[in-house]
Amino acid sequence: MTDTQKKPGGVFVHICKVAEGDIKTGDTVEMQIDVSRRNDIRANHSATHLLHAALRRHLGKHVAQKGSQVTADRLRFDISHTGALTDKELVVIEGEVNDRIRLNAGVTTRLMPIDDAKAAGAIAMFGEKYDEEVRVLAMGGEDEEGNPYSIELCGGTHVKRMGDIGVLRIVSDSALAAGVRRIEAVTGRGALAYMAEQEERLKAIATALKAAPAEAVQRVEALVADKRKLEKDVADLRRKLAAGGGNAAEAPETKELNGIKFTARVLQGVPAGDLKPLADDIKGKLGSGVVALVSIAEDGKASLVVGVTKDLTEKVDAVKLVRAGAEKLGGKGGGGRPDMAQAGGPEGGKANDAVTAIEAALAV
Repeated sequence: MTDTQKKPGGVFVHICKVAEGDIKTGDTVEMQIDVSRRNDIRANHSATHLLHAALRRHLGKHVAQKGSQVTADRLRFDISHTGALTDKELVVIEGEVNDRIRLNAGVTTRLMPIDDAKAAGAIAMFGEKYDEEVRVLAMGGEDEEGNPYSIELCGGTHVKRMGDIGVLRIVSDSALAAGVRRIEAVTGRGALAYMAEQEERLKAIATALKAAPAEAVQRVEALVADKRKLEKDVADLRRKLAAGGGNAAEAPETKELNGIKFTARVLQGVPAGDLKPLADDIKGKLGSGVVALVSIAEDGKASLVVGVTKDLTEKVDAVKLVRAGAEKLGGKGGGGRPDMAQAGGPEGGKANDAVTAIEAALAV
């Protein structure tokens, strides 16, 4: 079996592993490099240099390599950058790298004193220790000022010409740590395999939608719009039913506590996000008063909302009331504004106790 390791300075070395006893002193051993695999590694490694240059050109000179991994299958490149790359930035960066690949310029390798290399603009890799004489790789042709598009200190294996990379596709951009982004990409055969896989997925989606692949996006957008409309209609209907019917002029059943109208509902399965709009609806029907809503989910947990009409907020605080109710539900705290507050708790079976606690707090 073979393995690949990276030695200091970036040199990739194939190591042949054999079981103990398979060979002995004096045996003749023939070892061969997997040329196809090595070429894939070269393509991904050289593409990493081009990607680094493109990132610095479009994101800023603050971009520096924080880590990398090059395999035959793909490349991974970690950089110092504070925010996620936008879709537009990814398209521009990927496009520029592919432009440089299509130029098919040769890769120039030189050995030179490290001070001369740095003076020429060569970028040193993070964490590497270099000898007095270093290997400098320039690739990607020339930039607008006639300088190498990419020039770095590197001891690794690389393509001879940019066209050997074939094509680069960025497949992901993610956060690795604070101020560090991870970019993953594929080149050559890996890129072709990735694009073929994406095309098969698109065909599968189009088949499920009973549409041509070119129409899939529009069909999905239409379905999403229909889904959102249905969700809104269901939420509106749920609020009307929970408020006591579809008649907007009908006032909810109330009681008077300390001279303040109060109404409460214990609901089953109403999403927590629907409670505030529902409380606003009921407040509108009350005109002046306080509303408490407790919704019990399928897992037994409860969500609680308390709403207070604007004319009462100087004497009644929704946050104080919601905390009194949340305590009975096994919850802690709760927050919001004097006119609308929300909390929750794990003990939905005590919803009526929560309402009673709110009534008691309001009656004080």
